[in-house]
Amino acid sequence: MSAAPGSSPAAPPMPVGAELHTRVHIEACAQVVRARFPRAIDAAIILGTGLSGLATEIEVEQVIEYAELPNFPVPTIESHQGRLLCGTLGGKTVVAMQGRFHRYEGYSLQQVTFPVRVLRALGADTLIVSNACGGMHPLWAAGDLMLICDHINLLGDNPLIGPNDDALGPRFPDMSAPYDSGLRALAREVAVQQGIPLREGVYVAVQGPNLETRAEYRFLRTLGADVVGMSTVPEVIVARHGGMRVLGLSIITDQCLPDALEPASLAQILGVARVAEPKLTAVVRGVMARL
Repeated sequence: MSAAPGSSPAAPPMPVGAELHTRVHIEACAQVVRARFPRAIDAAIILGTGLSGLATEIEVEQVIEYAELPNFPVPTIESHQGRLLCGTLGGKTVVAMQGRFHRYEGYSLQQVTFPVRVLRALGADTLIVSNACGGMHPLWAAGDLMLICDHINLLGDNPLIGPNDDALGPRFPDMSAPYDSGLRALAREVAVQQGIPLREGVYVAVQGPNLETRAEYRFLRTLGADVVGMSTVPEVIVARHGGMRVLGLSIITDQCLPDALEPASLAQILGVARVAEPKLTAVVRGVMARL
């Protein structure tokens, strides 16, 4: 239906959750954090599934529950605790998210990435993001640590859809190098010094929550992905939109080889993540000390 003569065309509907990207909502949440932790932060960290052990390395000065923060989602997954840890790691001021959000929980990608906007408003110019993932590279094993060099977005959505606020980032952000080459070089240096094998590859994000079929793993591998997961990419897109440098690290928790595929359970995935987590912790701690 066309607009009536002399009237303005109706504005397109705003996607669900897009209003959370307004500076008013972001600043309201950031002010609550500042009131409890009044320091500009050097880096933000997102702890993925089963990877909360890194929290023990942070000299925590303030713990803020997500439920205390306006507009902040609340995790619905048992392995995500749902709180901000504010303190020091490697001599740098950090805020770590102990628990993240996923599209499969029913949240929009704007809601999933709202915390990244808040962390950027708090002063963080670096984001370190971690995840547990399924490994599709035939020469890699469960328990291996992978440095993310690139990603593929198969979520069927993008957190930047909707009106763009130029104060938060450009309408068409460049994604030719979403994972910072300098940070990746630091991670490789730390891994060599610590004697930690560090793979490097491409992460593909899918919606979930089910794990993939044999045919889907073949398809994803054909696209050029080395590992598959259900997170990370939306946060990275928003971080880059806001001008943040990004370092991504994955723990491969299960092998997803179509011709040798075995059933996987959350308990198994969390078990492998816990065993491999000290390697991830050592790399992140070393990178933070060198920033």
